[in-house]
Amino acid sequence: MSEAGLVNAGLPLIYLEAYGAAVQTHVRELIAQKLLGNYIHSRYGETHEVRTDKALRLVAVALKNRFMRTTAPLDKVIYDSKLQVLSHALGTHTTVSRVQGHRLKSSREIRVATVFRDAPSDFLKMILVHELAHLKESEHNKAFYQLCTHMAPNYHQLEFDLRLYLTLLDCEQARDPALAAR
Repeated sequence: MSEAGLVNAGLPLIYLEAYGAAVQTHVRELIAQKLLGNYIHSRYGETHEVRTDKALRLVAVALKNRFMRTTAPLDKVIYDSKLQVLSHALGTHTTVSRVQGHRLKSSREIRVATVFRDAPSDFLKMILVHELAHLKESEHNKAFYQLCTHMAPNYHQLEFDLRLYLTLLDCEQARDPALAAR
């Protein structure tokens, strides 16, 4: 099916469902005109060099140390290939508590979907900021988003553009199902 056919057939814009009809129509027009990729690449350029779990941890710890020094240390930060598949999570944060002798030990982990290995660096930063903010604020409330914008002043624009990027990936996979296997 052609890209225009996908647009006319109503390819679901699952990452943009919360946005109004005008925004969705505009995005569908960009897809039909094959301009969505140009928009993303002109704003965010090429991918980053953070390919390994070790490099990802270094980036996350640097962000945490810069903006959230008083929070507990991170025990694990990794790319997780299962995240995209399971419930469309792009990143997760967990705190596991267990008893060791007479003490309670907490372990904090951040897992990032592997789709961010090949994403522009601003999107990787946005997802790390999001997951780090959950270390202090578990809910998506006003304080959570204030913390996100403290760490990344353009957080809301990045979040929207990340949704456009994920929509672009969906369109590319619909055009070429072999891309989904990556």
